[in-house]
Amino acid sequence: MGKGTHSYVADPRNDTVIIDVNGEHFARHEAKVSVFDSGFMLGDGVWEGLRLHKGRIAFLDQHLERLYRGAKAIAMDIGLTKAELTQRLENVLHANGMTGNGVHIRLMVTRGIRSTPYQDPRVVISPATIVIIPEWKDPVPETATNMLNLFTVHVRRGYPDVQDPKLNSHSKLNCITACIQATQAGADEALMLDPHGFVATCNSTHFFIVKNDEVWTSSGDYCLDGITRGMVIEIAREAGIPVFERNFSLTDVYGADEAFTTGTFAGLAPVGTVDGRVLGTERGPMVERLQGLYLERLSKEARS
Repeated sequence: MGKGTHSYVADPRNDTVIIDVNGEHFARHEAKVSVFDSGFMLGDGVWEGLRLHKGRIAFLDQHLERLYRGAKAIAMDIGLTKAELTQRLENVLHANGMTGNGVHIRLMVTRGIRSTPYQDPRVVISPATIVIIPEWKDPVPETATNMLNLFTVHVRRGYPDVQDPKLNSHSKLNCITACIQATQAGADEALMLDPHGFVATCNSTHFFIVKNDEVWTSSGDYCLDGITRGMVIEIAREAGIPVFERNFSLTDVYGADEAFTTGTFAGLAPVGTVDGRVLGTERGPMVERLQGLYLERLSKEARS
């Protein structure tokens, strides 16, 4: 099911999965929020995508830090401590019997229910709405080696004084319109530029290139501060691999030796073509090495 970096193995257990809505557990078909909820009405909220690895939520501290930082930035009170929210996550995983691998969790927090359809937060009449959707969801096995096809779209990642790309908000229309254009062009994912024409990110993952045994990614000024992105930068530097966060253009991309994307769901996925330019027909040595280092870090995280 799905395409590209989010292709996953369908699992019938998801038909009866239990979902947490504001601390209460509901069967999938019974889990609901109000039509007056800020997330449904205005996209007013923040969220995180999480993975379960060997029974533990991978890099949970970093994900919660980003969630609470985003909520603070938009003056939204989550209403729970990090420990209390962690307990809710653990409770719903336990209710579903999810104890190993192959689980993806969408944690969503919105500003709450509004008294009327209006954007002013002063009309909010309830605490924040917190929804946790855990699913049995594994990337298809070929994700690690299948070569992705990217297409550079006209939709840009904007200036932070318009809508800061660092906010992992429910307002994802910028990325959705990019995804639509890439899909209609027959690609797996959109490559997005920043306002100055430099490469920024993909519509749902981060983007890296490899040139002369160096790893390049964007400056980070116009993309989400990705957890997996940051982890790949860290483990590469620990391994002595030169990594640069810098501005680079499509000319650099088209001439790259390798390219790959990063994300919580699929980890590292190799890129084969960008705008019809063939970068490689099979996974390159740097991508394979970084995939191995990332899996080692995941396992270390699970043991700690």
